[in-house]
Amino acid sequence: MTDTSHDFDFHFGSWRAHHRQLKERLAGCTEWVEFDGSATAGPLLDGSANQDDNVFHKAGGTYRGVTLRAFNPETKTWAIWWLDGRFPHTLDPPMVGSFEGGVGTFYADETFNGKPIKVRFLWLDIKPTSHRWEQAFSTDGGKTWETNWVTVFTKK
Repeated sequence: MTDTSHDFDFHFGSWRAHHRQLKERLAGCTEWVEFDGSATAGPLLDGSANQDDNVFHKAGGTYRGVTLRAFNPETKTWAIWWLDGRFPHTLDPPMVGSFEGGVGTFYADETFNGKPIKVRFLWLDIKPTSHRWEQAFSTDGGKTWETNWVTVFTKK
């Protein structure tokens, strides 16, 4: 049996990040904004959790964010929380999911512009020196998805 509590070990270390983000979300927008950043990730709680510290170099200014992930050995799932440095008293609802076939898939119910949405994170193309993360929103309960943020991480 595979020990899935180490699913995110591939992300440990220092990474260059190239981000593509839709200029407007859930608005029929097809214009992407690109910017660079970095991430440094490592284990917590003797390996049953991990974190990464992210730096985003956007045209409007640089900011930071922290991801906290914790593994539940009973359900074999991960919970992922996001803390945006621009909004330090707001912790997003956890994304919950797992890896299967080399792809990590995580979901949460949130609101966007006052309306309920589903959010999906995907971890894809995992290789020793690179991997990709995608975020998508759904307004129809997960039938269709709008990918609105893609990040390619390259090992420093």
